[in-house]
Amino acid sequence: MDAKTVNKFPIRDYLAAQGIRPAKDNPRYGFYLSPLREERTPSFKVDYGQNLWYDFGLGEGGTLIDLVMRMERCEAGEAMRQLERHIDRMPVFSFTGKNPVPQRSPSIIVEKVRLLENPALLDYLMERGIDLDTARGHCSEVHYRVANKSYFAVGFRNNAGGWELRNRYFKGCTSKAPTTRHGDYPTCLVFEGFMDYLSFLTLKRNPTPPYNVAVLNSVTNLAKAVPFIASHEQVYAYLDNDEAGRKATAELKIVCRNLSDQSVHYRPHNDLNDYLRGRRPVKEHQRSRGRKL
Repeated sequence: MDAKTVNKFPIRDYLAAQGIRPAKDNPRYGFYLSPLREERTPSFKVDYGQNLWYDFGLGEGGTLIDLVMRMERCEAGEAMRQLERHIDRMPVFSFTGKNPVPQRSPSIIVEKVRLLENPALLDYLMERGIDLDTARGHCSEVHYRVANKSYFAVGFRNNAGGWELRNRYFKGCTSKAPTTRHGDYPTCLVFEGFMDYLSFLTLKRNPTPPYNVAVLNSVTNLAKAVPFIASHEQVYAYLDNDEAGRKATAELKIVCRNLSDQSVHYRPHNDLNDYLRGRRPVKEHQRSRGRKL
């Protein structure tokens, strides 16, 4: 198998097999958290049509082989051997014609759910400015498998019984659904992601606020959450200060009887977690205070 043939294999399918999924996606391209470095804003672009990648943070890009060389820190020959073994396990992939047969992304198989205590995950939450006791009260440590490789992440339950998964290198889910938590309250708080929800709780220093809560887990889940959100007398929206967040807020204003857009309070930050990180330094003593010895 020559380099030209190997480079026809879809980069997005290779990344999916490594448990790496796009943070922003459309039919033509996807933006990922870079697999080559640590970042919080997706700046790693994969062009699905040309099957090329470009890391805007590094100013570098290339083919699938180039990517594997960078990810695995190996020479071209070793990268090709790894890819050939990977492709051999994908019998439905075809190299004939201009358009390869699309692949389904490997499923995320949850293997174990436990109390949140892994040091790497606690460090990740601290970097995001999240209070660890608050995180433990709302999240779990989820161990999962993708294509025979094992991973772990901070897990947040959604209404489909699945998990929203986050760690330094991965943002994904086992099923697409919002998360709603409700009691006998007339007010609902709406967040785009669970990190924003945890940021709110950290800022308020209140692990159990006297409000109902809707965490969209993605603005694409808005329609699923609207019946719950719109049933409240008062709604406070803490969505992102970007085009998608503003559009979702505008849609909520149409269906909610009384909606207050809270994003004005954390501009020019993109979201509530950015605001939290911008105003509060991570405390080194937090981990030792929260972790069991």
